[in-house]
Amino acid sequence: MSISLTPKQEHFIQTKLQTGKYNSVEEVIEIALQLLDEYDRAESEWVKEVREKIDAAIAISEHTAPIDGETFVNQILDRFQQQRQVQK
Repeated sequence: MSISLTPKQEHFIQTKLQTGKYNSVEEVIEIALQLLDEYDRAESEWVKEVREKIDAAIAISEHTAPIDGETFVNQILDRFQQQRQVQK
């Protein structure tokens, strides 16, 4: 496979090579691709966890009485005030 890099990407790689930490362009790109793969897996796991939390919250909300918006906001404000009191 042959790829073309932008001047900005080339500069980035050259900067990394100049540190002496990396021995070749291939090494810099390999590490970058590994990090991208790790990032993608972590993001997928985060999305999965958030979906599970949302599903759990929906399930709980189906068994509790609804509240109006004003009551909801007041409850949140009360929680914030309580936390501020604890932190003082």
